[in-house]
Amino acid sequence: MASKKAKFTVGLFVAGGLTISVLAIVWLGMARYFEKGKFFVTYFNESVQGLKKDSPVKYRGVSIGRVESIGVAPDSKLIQVILKIESGQKLDNNIVAQLKNVGITGSMLVELDRKKKGEPDESPVLSFPSEYPIVASKPSEINRLLRGLDEVLNHFKSIDLKGISDKIKLTLDNANVMIADADVKGISTKLQSSLTGAERILKNRKWESILGSVNHAAKSLDELMGKAGNSLGQVDRTLVRMEGFVARNEEPVAEAVMNLKKAMVSANKLLEKGAAMIGNTDDALNRLKAQLLLSAQNLEQATDSLNRFMEVLSDSPSQLIFGEPAAPRDLELDHGEP
Repeated sequence: MASKKAKFTVGLFVAGGLTISVLAIVWLGMARYFEKGKFFVTYFNESVQGLKKDSPVKYRGVSIGRVESIGVAPDSKLIQVILKIESGQKLDNNIVAQLKNVGITGSMLVELDRKKKGEPDESPVLSFPSEYPIVASKPSEINRLLRGLDEVLNHFKSIDLKGISDKIKLTLDNANVMIADADVKGISTKLQSSLTGAERILKNRKWESILGSVNHAAKSLDELMGKAGNSLGQVDRTLVRMEGFVARNEEPVAEAVMNLKKAMVSANKLLEKGAAMIGNTDDALNRLKAQLLLSAQNLEQATDSLNRFMEVLSDSPSQLIFGEPAAPRDLELDHGEP
C-alpha cells in the first residue's frame, strides 16, 4: 500500500509541475497581448541603426510607450516601426515622430511632438495600406545635417573653379603688364619732389605768422564770447526783474491791458467811420475833379480861340473895322528911275 501511495504522490507532483509549467509558458506568451496600450505605426525613409525593439517612445521627453517591432515596409524602401502607446494618449494628425540619439551610446529612441504652425509635412509617401493608425514622421537632425552638407557640396561642385582661376590669372597678368608699362620711377621722383616742396612750404616762417594770427583771433573770439556771456547774464537778470515787476503789479497790468484792448476796439470803430467818411469824400472829390477837368478843357479851347483872334488882329487890324482884309496893292517899281 505504501508503494502505491508513494507512486500516486510522485505522479501528482509531476502532473502539478507539468500543469504549472504549461500555465507559465502560456502566461508568458500571452501576457504581452493582455498588456494595456494601443498600437500605431510610423515609417522612416532613413537608417534606424541604433533603434531596437522595446526602445522608448517619448512625447517631449516623457516616456509614453515603447517600440513593438521594427521591419522593412511592404514597398521594400521604407522602414516600418510599430509603436505601442501605453499611456492612453491619443495620437492625432498633428503628432509627428522623429528619431533621436540617446547620449553617446549610439542607441536611438522615437521622439513624438506636435507640428509647428506652418511646418510642411515631410512624411514619406506610402503606396500600400497600413494595419495600424499612421503617425507622421520627419527626418532626424543628423539626416537634416547630412542633407545640408550634400546640398553645400553640390553647390560647391557646380562652381566653375577652373574658369574662376583662369580669370584671376588673366587679371594678374594684365596687372603685371600695366605695372611694367607704368613709369614707376618717374612717379616716385615726382612724388618725392612734391613732398620736398610741401616740406619747404611748412618750414616757411609765414606759417608761424599765420598760426600766430589764428591764435590771436581765437583769443579775441574767446574775449568776445565772454562779453557775450556777460551780456546774456545781464539780459537774464533784466528778464528776472521784469518778471518780478509783473508779478508785483499783476492786477494793474491786467487792468491796463483791458483798457488797451478797449482803446483798440474804439480806435477800430473810429477807423471804420473814418474809412466810410473818406470813401464818401473820395466820391465827392471825384465828381469835383471831373467838373474841374471839363472847365479846364473849355477854358483851354477859349484861350486857343482868343490866341487865334489876337494873331489875326495883329496881322490885319483893318479886319476889326472893315470885316475883310484890304485888297493887296501891286507896287511897280521903275528900275530905270533913281
